[in-house]
Amino acid sequence: MARILDLHLHSEASDDSRAPVEAYLKWLARKREERPLEGLVLTEHRQFNKSGEYRDLEDKYGMLILKASEIETEYGHILVYGVNDDILKRYDFKNVRLPAQELITEVARMGGIAMPCHPGRPTVGLIEHYQTKPPLEGVIGVEALNGGSKKGENERVAELLDQYGYHAFGGSDSHLVSFIGLCATEFDRDINSMEDLVDTLRTGGYRPVDFRPQRQQVDSSAS
Repeated sequence: MARILDLHLHSEASDDSRAPVEAYLKWLARKREERPLEGLVLTEHRQFNKSGEYRDLEDKYGMLILKASEIETEYGHILVYGVNDDILKRYDFKNVRLPAQELITEVARMGGIAMPCHPGRPTVGLIEHYQTKPPLEGVIGVEALNGGSKKGENERVAELLDQYGYHAFGGSDSHLVSFIGLCATEFDRDINSMEDLVDTLRTGGYRPVDFRPQRQQVDSSAS
């Protein structure tokens, strides 16, 4: 059972990460008080790591481990949860110009959910593309809190949420072991499987949570 999950991170299966899954789990075991994750979703770049098997690690560390994908479209990067054989037959995840509108519609029809990530990021974020293209139909939620975003990028997402009524979720976007769980998503219900996750992401009842170290306020009156 898991209620706080990191929905966006990359293991050594991605070409730009060298973080083994067990290294993430060992780090979280030491940082439990700071980053109280109960589950994580591996979202490897431009692929679905079908052969990755993590059941033993789930049992060893008491952590739910699910698999998804981060793909690239003409509207920026999108996380796909609930990847199945039908989706993999329909789309080549290595294609960096996948059609976003078609993909969002068809992934939903085939049982998954496609959700834009780091929308405030230049070039690969949804906000920049909405400035020149019509808004996408069928978007349910966006990653409003991304642990890898630069200053100002997460802050840009508030207006997007207000304007379109999207649900908000969070993820670390970790490529390094120590970055896991800096941002995550808290759910109102237990998540035990990918089916639970997809169903809940569709219907709501979740919010981004921020576990990044906060800078201490400086008391100017003390000097």
